[in-house]
Amino acid sequence: MAVLVGQKAPNFRAKCVETDKVQEVSLCDYYGRYVVLFFYPLDFTFVCPTELHAFQDHLADFTERDAVVLGCSIDSHFSHLAWLNLPKEEGGIQGVTYGLISDLGGNIARDYDVLSPENIAFRGLFLLDREGIVRHQVVNDLPLGRSVPEALRTLDALQHFEKNGEVCPANWVKNDKALTPTKEGILNFFSKS
Repeated sequence: MAVLVGQKAPNFRAKCVETDKVQEVSLCDYYGRYVVLFFYPLDFTFVCPTELHAFQDHLADFTERDAVVLGCSIDSHFSHLAWLNLPKEEGGIQGVTYGLISDLGGNIARDYDVLSPENIAFRGLFLLDREGIVRHQVVNDLPLGRSVPEALRTLDALQHFEKNGEVCPANWVKNDKALTPTKEGILNFFSKS
């Protein structure tokens, strides 16, 4: 598997569905903002709607941090639209308002190295900074749902580092103590733990 951290995220141009609107988008359209790009296997499945709703539940938190959330699967934009019109109580994702990218053929998933042997995407998540550089990536196998609070925590850590120059230790959450990336910084951190 390719490690994309530290590299420019592979650009793409694809159809994107937001609520009931379909438009062509390019990843570079979002430069200047943080991007949380997550891949999921298929529309109309089982773990996927729980994740899509979890991202929706925290969408205001991402927006507050100037981050765009984009979901991506190998399904067509027609499939995305149909799933968006299916109520949550019936396994649908009605109420999801962030963009869903159509990756017919799996080229985007292939570029991000999350295309499975079955030609569906593993549960990959990529955090991009404002310049489109991948700063974090994590990939889960198909049956393992991801943690949206962890995605937020990682975004907070990146923003803290960018603003303060301090690095974020294990299990760091927003407003916790961070440390300077020096020997004195780690000694000071442990002396006050």
